[in-house]
Amino acid sequence: MNKKILLISTSESNMNGHPTGLWLEELAEPYNVFKKARLEVDIVSILGGKVILDKNSIPNGIPKEHEVAYSLLENTQSLETIMKNSYDAILFAGGHGPLIDFVNNKNIVKLILDTYKNGNIVAGVCHGVAAFANIKNADGKYFVNGKNLTAFTDTEEAIAGLSDKVPFALESRLRQQGAIIDKGADFTEKVVVDKNFITGQNPQSSHKIAEIILENLINKN
Repeated sequence: MNKKILLISTSESNMNGHPTGLWLEELAEPYNVFKKARLEVDIVSILGGKVILDKNSIPNGIPKEHEVAYSLLENTQSLETIMKNSYDAILFAGGHGPLIDFVNNKNIVKLILDTYKNGNIVAGVCHGVAAFANIKNADGKYFVNGKNLTAFTDTEEAIAGLSDKVPFALESRLRQQGAIIDKGADFTEKVVVDKNFITGQNPQSSHKIAEIILENLINKN
């Protein structure tokens, strides 16, 4: 299947004094699923260069099954450099960094609106769903308004102990902008599909969201 996928990582490593970064599983699991299906996969970060990992995502070091994806994070392209490319699907990975550098990013706004308008898949997992916050369509309405989605929840944030560190509560922000939130139990697999808009709730949803994106690409043929 000749399909091209873009995986987007944060470049941020600090959140209000709390060390953060990419949550490795949320990029590495999709990467493995897509490469196994022999898709073309590009990985970018906001600024390019080395991606810093959230240490909490690798408590026992880099898992063997994630070593290939990890090696590709040593020197990534910047988001700016691929803006002229077209992708069949784009997926925003999480970690808390996206709450800072995915939001109000002009390149992300253009990438999401153009990809969605063309009928291709836009997706985010966990805090990667922050990419969709604050975006407005040409008619002035929020992009998420009326859309079914899931994201890292306010209760999950409280359990993680970071409610006082995040710049905003992701679930609450999306609700304020008209999103229809469909969430599962805390830290259990949950993926929501609304046409070509696909979201996963948490790290536990990383593999499943990739499988569902792949299914949708196959069915689109």
